[in-house]
Amino acid sequence: MSDNRISVAKTYKLYVDGKFPRSESGRTYPVTDSKGTFLANAAHASRKDVRDAVVAARKAFDGWSGATAYNRGQVLYRVAEMMEGRREQFAAEVAASEGLPSRKAQSVVDAAVDRWVWYAGWTDKIATVLGAANPVAGPYFSFTVPEPTGVVGVLAPQESSLLGLVSVVAPVLATGCTAVVVSSADRPLPAVTLSEVLATSDVPAGVVNVLTGRAGELGPWLASHGDVNAIDPTGAGPVGRVEIAREAAGTVKRVLAVPEDEPDWTRRPDIARLRRYLEPKTVWHPMGV
Repeated sequence: MSDNRISVAKTYKLYVDGKFPRSESGRTYPVTDSKGTFLANAAHASRKDVRDAVVAARKAFDGWSGATAYNRGQVLYRVAEMMEGRREQFAAEVAASEGLPSRKAQSVVDAAVDRWVWYAGWTDKIATVLGAANPVAGPYFSFTVPEPTGVVGVLAPQESSLLGLVSVVAPVLATGCTAVVVSSADRPLPAVTLSEVLATSDVPAGVVNVLTGRAGELGPWLASHGDVNAIDPTGAGPVGRVEIAREAAGTVKRVLAVPEDEPDWTRRPDIARLRRYLEPKTVWHPMGV
Protein backbone atom coordinates (compact mmCIF):
# COMPACT_ATOMS: atom_id res chain seq x y z
CA MET A 1 0.00 0.00 0.00
CA SER A 2 1.34 3.42 -0.93
CA ASP A 3 2.51 5.65 1.90
CA ASN A 4 1.20 8.61 -0.11
CA ARG A 5 -2.43 7.60 0.21
CA ILE A 6 -4.76 10.49 1.06
CA SER A 7 -7.36 9.55 3.65
CA VAL A 8 -11.03 10.34 3.10
CA ALA A 9 -12.07 13.29 5.26
CA LYS A 10 -15.35 12.55 7.00
CA THR A 11 -18.13 15.14 6.98
CA TYR A 12 -20.50 14.79 9.92
CA LYS A 13 -24.16 15.72 9.50
CA LEU A 14 -26.89 17.16 11.67
CA TYR A 15 -29.31 15.01 13.66
CA VAL A 16 -32.92 16.09 13.10
CA ASP A 17 -36.12 14.05 13.52
CA GLY A 18 -34.19 10.81 13.90
CA LYS A 19 -32.30 11.31 10.63
CA PHE A 20 -28.89 12.66 9.66
CA PRO A 21 -29.47 15.38 7.04
CA ARG A 22 -26.93 17.76 5.58
CA SER A 23 -27.38 21.40 6.43
CA GLU A 24 -29.97 23.07 4.24
CA SER A 25 -27.36 25.74 3.49
CA GLY A 26 -24.81 23.20 2.28
CA ARG A 27 -22.22 24.79 4.56
CA THR A 28 -19.56 22.86 6.47
CA TYR A 29 -16.62 23.89 8.62
CA PRO A 30 -13.39 22.15 9.63
CA VAL A 31 -13.03 20.60 13.08
CA THR A 32 -9.55 20.41 14.60
CA ASP A 33 -8.13 18.89 17.75
CA SER A 34 -6.65 20.88 20.63
CA LYS A 35 -3.37 21.23 18.70
CA GLY A 36 -4.96 22.45 15.49
CA THR A 37 -4.75 19.16 13.59
CA PHE A 38 -7.63 18.56 11.20
CA LEU A 39 -10.08 15.87 12.37
CA ALA A 40 -13.19 16.12 10.18
CA ASN A 41 -15.76 18.47 8.71
CA ALA A 42 -19.02 19.30 10.47
CA ALA A 43 -22.28 20.59 9.02
CA HIS A 44 -22.88 24.28 9.67
CA ALA A 45 -26.56 24.56 10.59
CA SER A 46 -28.70 27.37 9.21
CA ARG A 47 -31.85 29.16 10.28
CA LYS A 48 -33.89 26.71 8.17
CA ASP A 49 -32.26 23.81 10.03
CA VAL A 50 -33.30 25.42 13.33
CA ARG A 51 -36.89 25.66 12.12
CA ASP A 52 -36.88 22.04 10.95
CA ALA A 53 -35.50 20.89 14.30
CA VAL A 54 -38.19 22.81 16.22
CA VAL A 55 -40.91 21.27 14.04
CA ALA A 56 -39.52 17.81 14.76
CA ALA A 57 -39.30 18.50 18.51
CA ARG A 58 -42.87 19.79 18.62
CA LYS A 59 -44.16 16.77 16.71
CA ALA A 60 -42.41 14.42 19.15
CA PHE A 61 -43.51 16.23 22.30
CA ASP A 62 -46.96 14.68 22.78
CA GLY A 63 -45.67 11.14 22.52
CA TRP A 64 -42.63 11.71 24.74
CA SER A 65 -44.44 13.71 27.43
CA GLY A 66 -47.34 11.24 27.32
CA ALA A 67 -45.09 8.23 27.93
CA THR A 68 -44.98 6.90 31.46
CA ALA A 69 -42.23 8.29 33.66
CA TYR A 70 -40.93 4.76 34.15
CA ASN A 71 -40.66 4.28 30.38
CA ARG A 72 -38.72 7.53 29.97
CA GLY A 73 -36.34 6.40 32.69
CA GLN A 74 -35.74 3.11 30.90
CA VAL A 75 -35.03 4.95 27.65
CA LEU A 76 -32.48 7.24 29.34
CA TYR A 77 -30.88 4.25 31.00
CA ARG A 78 -30.58 2.62 27.57
CA VAL A 79 -28.68 5.70 26.34
CA ALA A 80 -26.25 5.22 29.22
CA GLU A 81 -25.82 1.55 28.24
CA MET A 82 -25.08 2.49 24.65
CA MET A 83 -22.56 5.12 25.71
CA GLU A 84 -20.83 2.59 27.93
CA GLY A 85 -20.46 0.32 24.92
CA ARG A 86 -18.74 3.12 22.96
CA ARG A 87 -16.64 4.31 25.87
CA GLU A 88 -13.32 4.12 24.04
CA GLN A 89 -14.60 6.14 21.07
CA PHE A 90 -16.03 8.83 23.32
CA ALA A 91 -12.82 8.96 25.34
CA ALA A 92 -10.69 9.35 22.19
CA GLU A 93 -12.90 12.18 20.92
CA VAL A 94 -12.95 13.98 24.26
CA ALA A 95 -9.17 13.66 24.54
CA ALA A 96 -8.66 15.08 21.04
CA SER A 97 -11.24 17.84 21.44
CA GLU A 98 -10.27 19.04 24.89
CA GLY A 99 -6.58 18.17 24.96
CA LEU A 100 -6.96 15.83 27.93
CA PRO A 101 -4.77 12.82 28.76
CA SER A 102 -6.38 9.45 28.07
CA ARG A 103 -7.10 8.60 31.70
CA LYS A 104 -8.74 11.96 32.34
CA ALA A 105 -10.84 11.68 29.17
CA GLN A 106 -12.08 8.27 30.26
CA SER A 107 -13.13 9.68 33.63
CA VAL A 108 -15.07 12.41 31.83
CA VAL A 109 -16.91 9.77 29.78
CA ASP A 110 -17.65 7.76 32.93
CA ALA A 111 -19.06 10.88 34.59
CA ALA A 112 -21.27 11.55 31.54
CA VAL A 113 -22.61 7.98 31.60
CA ASP A 114 -23.27 8.23 35.34
CA ARG A 115 -25.14 11.48 34.80
CA TRP A 116 -27.52 9.81 32.34
CA VAL A 117 -28.16 7.12 34.93
CA TRP A 118 -28.74 9.70 37.67
CA TYR A 119 -31.39 11.55 35.67
CA ALA A 120 -32.93 8.27 34.48
CA GLY A 121 -33.55 7.38 38.12
CA TRP A 122 -35.42 10.63 38.75
CA THR A 123 -38.02 10.36 35.99
CA ASP A 124 -40.59 8.52 38.11
CA LYS A 125 -39.77 10.30 41.36
CA ILE A 126 -39.81 13.99 40.48
CA ALA A 127 -43.64 14.20 40.45
CA THR A 128 -43.74 12.94 44.04
CA VAL A 129 -41.07 15.38 45.19
CA LEU A 130 -42.46 18.45 43.44
CA GLY A 131 -46.17 17.58 43.55
CA ALA A 132 -48.52 18.09 46.49
CA ALA A 133 -51.95 17.35 47.89
CA ASN A 134 -53.21 20.77 48.95
CA PRO A 135 -55.43 21.35 52.00
CA VAL A 136 -58.65 23.16 51.05
CA ALA A 137 -61.67 24.43 53.02
CA GLY A 138 -64.39 22.50 51.24
CA PRO A 139 -65.43 19.08 49.92
CA TYR A 140 -62.73 19.01 47.24
CA PHE A 141 -59.45 17.37 46.45
CA SER A 142 -56.74 19.75 45.28
CA PHE A 143 -53.58 18.33 43.71
CA THR A 144 -50.56 20.09 42.26
CA VAL A 145 -48.65 18.06 39.69
CA PRO A 146 -45.64 19.05 37.56
CA GLU A 147 -45.99 19.02 33.78
CA PRO A 148 -43.25 19.33 31.13
CA THR A 149 -42.79 22.80 29.69
CA GLY A 150 -42.58 21.76 26.04
CA VAL A 151 -39.85 22.31 23.46
CA VAL A 152 -36.56 23.48 24.97
CA GLY A 153 -33.72 25.13 23.05
CA VAL A 154 -30.34 24.21 24.53
CA LEU A 155 -27.03 25.95 23.82
CA ALA A 156 -24.52 23.40 25.09
CA PRO A 157 -21.35 24.46 26.94
CA GLN A 158 -18.57 25.35 24.53
CA GLU A 159 -15.62 24.07 26.59
CA SER A 160 -17.01 20.73 27.75
CA SER A 161 -17.77 18.71 24.64
CA LEU A 162 -19.44 15.73 26.34
CA LEU A 163 -20.03 16.06 30.09
CA GLY A 164 -21.37 19.60 29.71
CA LEU A 165 -23.56 18.49 26.81
CA VAL A 166 -25.04 15.56 28.72
CA SER A 167 -25.55 17.72 31.81
CA VAL A 168 -27.79 20.17 29.96
CA VAL A 169 -29.64 17.66 27.74
CA ALA A 170 -30.44 14.78 30.11
CA PRO A 171 -32.65 16.82 32.50
CA VAL A 172 -34.67 18.14 29.56
CA LEU A 173 -35.53 14.61 28.48
CA ALA A 174 -36.08 13.34 32.02
CA THR A 175 -38.90 15.84 32.56
CA GLY A 176 -40.71 14.84 29.36
CA CYS A 177 -39.64 17.85 27.31
CA THR A 178 -38.10 17.64 23.85
CA ALA A 179 -34.91 19.42 22.84
CA VAL A 180 -33.19 21.30 20.05
CA VAL A 181 -29.51 21.32 20.95
CA VAL A 182 -26.70 23.45 19.54
CA SER A 183 -23.46 21.62 20.31
CA SER A 184 -20.04 23.06 21.07
CA ALA A 185 -18.93 24.72 17.83
CA ASP A 186 -15.23 23.92 18.05
CA ARG A 187 -15.65 20.53 19.76
CA PRO A 188 -18.68 18.91 18.11
CA LEU A 189 -17.47 15.34 17.57
CA PRO A 190 -18.64 13.89 20.93
CA ALA A 191 -22.06 15.47 20.24
CA VAL A 192 -22.20 13.83 16.82
CA THR A 193 -21.31 10.46 18.35
CA LEU A 194 -23.97 10.99 21.01
CA SER A 195 -26.44 11.61 18.17
CA GLU A 196 -25.51 8.21 16.75
CA VAL A 197 -26.13 6.68 20.17
CA LEU A 198 -29.54 8.36 20.40
CA ALA A 199 -30.45 7.16 16.90
CA THR A 200 -29.65 3.55 17.75
CA SER A 201 -31.21 3.51 21.21
CA ASP A 202 -34.87 3.78 22.17
CA VAL A 203 -35.17 7.58 22.02
CA PRO A 204 -38.06 8.40 19.64
CA ALA A 205 -37.29 10.47 16.56
CA GLY A 206 -37.50 14.20 17.19
CA VAL A 207 -37.13 14.03 20.97
CA VAL A 208 -33.53 15.24 20.66
CA ASN A 209 -32.28 17.20 17.66
CA VAL A 210 -28.58 18.10 17.50
CA LEU A 211 -27.29 20.99 15.41
CA THR A 212 -23.62 21.78 14.86
CA GLY A 213 -22.68 25.40 14.31
CA ARG A 214 -22.17 28.66 16.16
CA ALA A 215 -24.28 29.40 19.23
CA GLY A 216 -23.98 33.12 18.49
CA GLU A 217 -25.67 32.58 15.13
CA LEU A 218 -28.22 29.89 15.95
CA GLY A 219 -29.08 30.91 19.52
CA PRO A 220 -31.04 34.10 18.72
CA TRP A 221 -33.12 32.23 16.14
CA LEU A 222 -34.00 29.58 18.71
CA ALA A 223 -34.78 32.25 21.30
CA SER A 224 -37.14 34.15 18.99
CA HIS A 225 -38.95 31.08 17.64
CA GLY A 226 -42.58 31.12 18.73
CA ASP A 227 -42.82 27.34 19.14
CA VAL A 228 -39.90 27.08 21.59
CA ASN A 229 -41.13 27.22 25.18
CA ALA A 230 -37.85 27.62 27.06
CA ILE A 231 -34.19 28.12 26.32
CA ASP A 232 -30.98 27.30 28.14
CA PRO A 233 -28.33 29.85 27.09
CA THR A 234 -25.40 28.15 28.88
CA GLY A 235 -23.18 28.00 25.80
CA ALA A 236 -23.92 31.51 24.57
CA GLY A 237 -21.43 33.29 26.84
CA PRO A 238 -22.16 36.40 28.94
CA VAL A 239 -22.65 38.71 25.95
CA GLY A 240 -24.69 36.20 23.97
CA ARG A 241 -27.01 35.55 26.91
CA VAL A 242 -28.08 39.18 26.85
CA GLU A 243 -29.09 38.87 23.22
CA ILE A 244 -30.83 35.56 23.91
CA ALA A 245 -32.89 37.18 26.67
CA ARG A 246 -33.78 40.08 24.40
CA GLU A 247 -34.90 37.80 21.56
CA ALA A 248 -36.85 35.54 23.94
CA ALA A 249 -38.82 38.48 25.33
CA GLY A 250 -40.87 38.74 22.16
CA THR A 251 -42.50 35.37 22.80
CA VAL A 252 -42.32 35.55 26.62
CA LYS A 253 -40.49 32.24 26.90
CA ARG A 254 -38.59 30.97 29.91
CA VAL A 255 -34.85 31.76 29.85
CA LEU A 256 -32.79 29.78 32.33
CA ALA A 257 -30.53 31.78 34.61
CA VAL A 258 -26.87 30.79 34.22
CA PRO A 259 -24.39 31.57 37.03
CA GLU A 260 -21.48 33.67 35.82
CA ASP A 261 -18.88 32.43 38.30
CA GLU A 262 -19.44 28.67 38.09
CA PRO A 263 -21.46 26.83 35.45
CA ASP A 264 -24.03 24.75 37.30
CA TRP A 265 -23.39 21.68 35.13
CA THR A 266 -19.90 21.33 36.64
CA ARG A 267 -21.34 20.54 40.06
CA ARG A 268 -22.92 17.29 41.15
CA PRO A 269 -26.40 17.03 39.61
CA ASP A 270 -29.47 17.92 41.62
CA ILE A 271 -33.15 18.46 40.89
CA ALA A 272 -32.74 22.18 40.21
CA ARG A 273 -32.42 21.60 36.47
CA LEU A 274 -35.41 19.26 36.50
CA ARG A 275 -37.50 21.88 38.26
CA ARG A 276 -36.67 24.45 35.57
CA TYR A 277 -38.39 22.45 32.85
CA LEU A 278 -41.57 21.71 34.73
CA GLU A 279 -44.74 23.77 35.15
CA PRO A 280 -47.00 23.22 38.19
CA LYS A 281 -50.63 22.39 37.36
CA THR A 282 -53.26 22.45 40.10
CA VAL A 283 -56.31 20.23 39.70
CA TRP A 284 -59.53 20.47 41.75
CA HIS A 285 -61.91 17.54 42.01
CA PRO A 286 -65.06 17.13 44.10
CA MET A 287 -64.96 14.43 46.74
CA GLY A 288 -67.05 11.37 45.98
CA VAL A 289 -70.21 10.65 47.90
